[in-house]
Amino acid sequence: MYAIIETGGKQFRVAANDTINVEQIEAKAGDKLTLEKVLLVADGDAVTVGKPTVSGAKVAATVLSQRRGTRVRAEKFKRRTGEYHRHGHRQYLTTLKIEGISLA
Repeated sequence: MYAIIETGGKQFRVAANDTINVEQIEAKAGDKLTLEKVLLVADGDAVTVGKPTVSGAKVAATVLSQRRGTRVRAEKFKRRTGEYHRHGHRQYLTTLKIEGISLA
């Protein structure tokens, strides 16, 4: 059984015991979350597609950690003028462990 969920403006394909990194969610390590924005649930050959979400479907998850992602570097360069700018960015991430998927 797997589901497609949406969190932080991105979609993730998850199954039980998966570990995913999502945009930062305000929760502490060890907290239990219920993700209710489930777009699709598949159990073998039975596929339920939401319009836009599957009603009654929930994904239970546990917060493992809060961390920052890898550094992304951006550079701007203008020729002949000596203009050169460089900066970096590190996104705040939340690591989730998917406990289970339920259709109520």
